[in-house]
Amino acid sequence: MPPQTTSLIDRLAERRALRLWARAADGADSADISALRDLRGRARRTKAEIDRLLHKADGRLALPAIGSNAMDRPLGADWAWRPDLWRFPIAPQGHAGAPSPTALGDQVTLFHDCPLVEVTLRQRRNTRQGDLAPFGLMLEVLGFQGSFLSLAVDLPGDAVADLQRRHIIRAQLEFEAERPVTIIGRLNVKHGPNTEQSHAQVSSDWPERAMDFDLTYTDVNEKRVEKMWLDLIVEQPAMNAISLRDLTFSRRPRAEM
Repeated sequence: MPPQTTSLIDRLAERRALRLWARAADGADSADISALRDLRGRARRTKAEIDRLLHKADGRLALPAIGSNAMDRPLGADWAWRPDLWRFPIAPQGHAGAPSPTALGDQVTLFHDCPLVEVTLRQRRNTRQGDLAPFGLMLEVLGFQGSFLSLAVDLPGDAVADLQRRHIIRAQLEFEAERPVTIIGRLNVKHGPNTEQSHAQVSSDWPERAMDFDLTYTDVNEKRVEKMWLDLIVEQPAMNAISLRDLTFSRRPRAEM
C-alpha cells in the first residue's frame, strides 16, 4: 500500500529525480548511442509505472464515482437497474477482432456473424459533464460482411420477480455515433418452454433514446416467467464507431384505464 503522506525526504528525492531526467532529456541529442539506449529502457520502465498510477488515479478521482447507480427513473417505477459493465471496471477492458460470442463481464455478450471479425470493443471511463454512468462502451466496426451484430444483456432475477402483463419495461440508452445509426431492441421473456418477444427501436437522430416494451400486448404467462434479456441489434454497423455511454432498465405498471 502506498504511503498516505509524502515525507520531506521523498519530496527531495522526487525533485532530484526530476532534475536528473530533465538533464538526460536536454542531453539526448548528443549522448552516446549506447548510453542513450540504456536511458531509453530506464525511461520506459519508469513511464510504465507512472502510467499505471495515473490510470488508477484517474479512475478513482473522475466523476461519476465508480459503482454509482444514479439514474433517471420513470415515475412509478417499481424496479430499476444498470448493468455492471456501465458501473464497474471489467477485465479485460477491451477486445480487438472480437469473435462471436465475446463476453463483456457476466451480463453482456457480443454476437455477430461477420467472417472478417473487424469488430473492436472497449470499456472506457465516462468523465463528461452530465454523465451518470461511471463507464461507457465503445463499439468500432470496420468492414462488416455479416447479417447481424448485437449485444445481449441478461437482466437480473429481480427484474422478473412478480412480473405482470400490466408492466412496461423500459431500456434507456445514451449513445452517440460517427455515422447515423439505428438500434433495434428485442426484449425476450422466457416463460416455461416459450419465449415471448417484443420489439422497439431508437436512432442516433432522435432526441428520445428510450425503448418501451408493453407486456400487455404479449402472451406472457405471469406464473411461469423464468428470465428476461434484451438484444440490442445494430443496423448496418459497418464503418462506424458507437459510444454507448449508458444503459439502464426500469419497470413500471401500466396506468389503469
